[in-house]
Amino acid sequence: MTKAPKGGEKMNIKKLLVGGAAGAIMFAATVMPALAAGFDQFGYNRTARNFVGTCLSWGMGKYGWTEAQAQAYCGVYSNDKLVMKWNAEWDRGNAEGWANGPYDAWIDNEWNGRSNGSGETWHYKIAWDRGCANSGTPSGTAVKGGAYCIWGPFAMLQSQGSGADNVHYWDVLLAPAGYGAY
Repeated sequence: MTKAPKGGEKMNIKKLLVGGAAGAIMFAATVMPALAAGFDQFGYNRTARNFVGTCLSWGMGKYGWTEAQAQAYCGVYSNDKLVMKWNAEWDRGNAEGWANGPYDAWIDNEWNGRSNGSGETWHYKIAWDRGCANSGTPSGTAVKGGAYCIWGPFAMLQSQGSGADNVHYWDVLLAPAGYGAY
């Protein structure tokens, strides 16, 4: 013979059900908008041309690496937070293998390793540059640091940040520094 649940047991079941429903609502309210906004599990929202993740998730999402492969590549920067933004011209250049310039392409990379990472923070502004594409010499004049080309046809417009030593560095500042000049 089975005993009927006592009043207190009914109340505990109600609390469990209400608590579970509240948890599901909280999950839906916080996670679902991010998924609906187009972010994948690695942090890419290719529609918005935005990435928010870590060096590990960047490598896993961009190259399909395993976590171990991404860890081997990223090293001390594995847990650094990374925010990248780029424009449609960047996508066009990637699709064309950068073979049909000129491009009005740019990308903005912000690294933050201050919380459980490398201890460094850096901000880079990079743009397709005719000088880098044609001769390997950036079109702009460096106001700070030495101007340089990166990844072939791209100029480093800005490179600044703080090392793990908490000293601020300006490696490059081209003039003009805005994307529109390149």
